[in-house]
Amino acid sequence: MRMSALLGLACLGAVMCGPARAQAPAPAAPQASVEPERLAAAREVVKRAQGDRAALLDSMSVPMIGMVQQMGLKEPERAQVMVREVIMPILSAHYDELLGIQALAYAAVLSKADLQAIAAFYDTPAGRSLVRAQPDLAQATLTGMRQWLGTLTGEMQAKIAEAGEAHGWFPSRKPKSN
Repeated sequence: MRMSALLGLACLGAVMCGPARAQAPAPAAPQASVEPERLAAAREVVKRAQGDRAALLDSMSVPMIGMVQQMGLKEPERAQVMVREVIMPILSAHYDELLGIQALAYAAVLSKADLQAIAAFYDTPAGRSLVRAQPDLAQATLTGMRQWLGTLTGEMQAKIAEAGEAHGWFPSRKPKSN
């Protein structure tokens, strides 16, 4: 759950830092019709998987500082102040909304029995260890994804140029023969 929150945060950063952020409408919350017992079971999964709320929100601070710097506030000290005084209070105030969205998503995809089993897992020592490890796992996953995409960038750029030329969308880079 923490990993999904942090990955979502990374996506939020990408959206907020993108050039079209002013024109793009806010995405709608997932809508699903699920029976109340199933939604209650999903809320239990989200609650148990969340772990320590304060620790989770604290773990979001560093990525948020980077996001603020990408948005133009380059000085690290000022970015930290902005995160501490503006962003973190907003995230904290609206955090239950995120948990509700996650619970609805879980309830729409998983059965009540599966949700109950997952909630029970989070009550085990292994489940509690997973919750504690989520911030580190999320950071390692994001770092790995960035590195992986970095190794593919050259190949993607070449293939995009090739496909664009084949479709006539990009001017050919080949010298014309007379």
